[in-house]
Amino acid sequence: HPASAGHGLNLQAGGSTLIWFSLTWSLELYQQTNARLNRQGQTSTVVIHHIITKNTIDEDVMRALSMKAKVQDALIESVKARLQINEVRERG
Repeated sequence: HPASAGHGLNLQAGGSTLIWFSLTWSLELYQQTNARLNRQGQTSTVVIHHIITKNTIDEDVMRALSMKAKVQDALIESVKARLQINEVRERG
């Protein structure tokens, strides 16, 4: 379960394939669970599979996770830009 594997568990020595058959709505848990395999010390190519049935809630969850990731990335880029602007202003 992603809630138990998402934090504090390193799986890179135990495997390189993750199969999602029941998705979480939480982008944090989704990303952290995926990151447990794809981290320093991993010697194999990481493969992440998603089992999604057409016209099910899983399609909605995947779309929601994708949208959440896009919003999160845009927010991070905006904060970085703001910090750079402030840094330039402080320099003079």
